[in-house]
Amino acid sequence: ALMLAVHRQRHTWTQDVNCYIALCEFARNKVIESGISPSKVVVKPNFVFPDPCLRTDSGGDYALFVGRLSPEKRVSTLLTAWSRLRHRIPLRVIGGGPELADLQMDALKNELDTVTFLGYLPREQTIQAIKGARFLVFSSEWYETFCLTIAESFACGVPVLCSRLGAMQEIVQDGQTGLHFTPGDPDDLARKIEWAWAHPESMRLMGKQARQEYEIKYTAERNYPLLMDIYRRVIAEAQGVRPLHASQA
Repeated sequence: ALMLAVHRQRHTWTQDVNCYIALCEFARNKVIESGISPSKVVVKPNFVFPDPCLRTDSGGDYALFVGRLSPEKRVSTLLTAWSRLRHRIPLRVIGGGPELADLQMDALKNELDTVTFLGYLPREQTIQAIKGARFLVFSSEWYETFCLTIAESFACGVPVLCSRLGAMQEIVQDGQTGLHFTPGDPDDLARKIEWAWAHPESMRLMGKQARQEYEIKYTAERNYPLLMDIYRRVIAEAQGVRPLHASQA
């Protein structure tokens, strides 16, 4: 707290920093709301490397959650939604964290025998699990600056169901690369899960669009020139010359 107060008094954030890199427009707007000049804040998303490659089949005999099992991820909401499904839909949960034991007990108590907890898995195994899923569910109820798991899912050609909140709703286009549901609403989530499971062809097409989105925005090849453009612009502005863009290099 003392360090923050000192830097505010010295105007470090507004005067001494040439450029801020936000991972999405949502994050950029939040930084601007804090008092930073819009001209100093640019957007450059994270990227997935190496490319896990598009899955070779249509995939899809289970739904998947991947993430840390902590309160803000709201896996409890996900389990509540699963208890309200009209059909038996398998769910696999990958991840460890402080809520793992409690969530396992909740699933047992509510007789959710279609839910399997796999614990933490290495990246290679996680990618293979994503490729075998019909869709990924991201139930987080905090903003998320950028969810790399969503980008990895897109890279594999797997659509995502996510909370209509923050960066998630910006990255996932509703009805195109996945579906949105109301944050913290297990009934709305259950409806979207039922629809997604009942329309495999629609989800397959969304998965294809998700892969296209990855190729346009989230590859290392796309990301490198974006980053170099930012560096060139900042250096040029500091030297008082006209910035050179990657397209002109």
